[in-house]
Amino acid sequence: MIHIRFISATDTYAIRQQILRPTQSIEECRYEGDLDDSSFHIGVFEGEVLISIGSFYQEEQPGLNGYLPYRLRGMATLTDYRGNGIGKQLIEYSEEILKDKGCEMWWCNARISAGAYYEKLGLIQLGDVFEIEPIGPHVIMYKQI
Repeated sequence: MIHIRFISATDTYAIRQQILRPTQSIEECRYEGDLDDSSFHIGVFEGEVLISIGSFYQEEQPGLNGYLPYRLRGMATLTDYRGNGIGKQLIEYSEEILKDKGCEMWWCNARISAGAYYEKLGLIQLGDVFEIEPIGPHVIMYKQI
C-alpha cells in the first residue's frame, strides 16, 4: 500500500545519492536549507519502504512572482517504481501543503531529461538551458498554484 507523509531531511539522503548524485558522497547530498524551519520534505512509501522523495524550500527565483514562493529540490523516485504515478502523487500532496501555507508559486531547476515530465505536471519553462556542475544541463520551471 502506498502512503505519503513528512520525512526528515536525513531520510532523503540515500535516495538523493542513489538517483540524483551517484558519483558524489552522502555529505554532498545534504542541501543548504534542509534544516530551515520553513523547509519540508515529503516521502512516498510502499509499506515501510521509502520509494520517492521531494524537498521544498522557501526561496525566491528572479523573474518569477508569487507570494511565498517555494523551490522543489531533490525529487527522485527509485527506478523500479517509476511510471506508476508516484511522483505525481508526491507533487499533488505537496501542492496541498504549499496552498495551506499561502504559497502562490513553486519552481525548480529541472534536469533537461525531466523537462517533459514537469510539463505534464503543469510547469512552465523560464529562460534558457544552463549547466549545473557536475550534474548537467537544467532549465528553470515553475507553476502557479
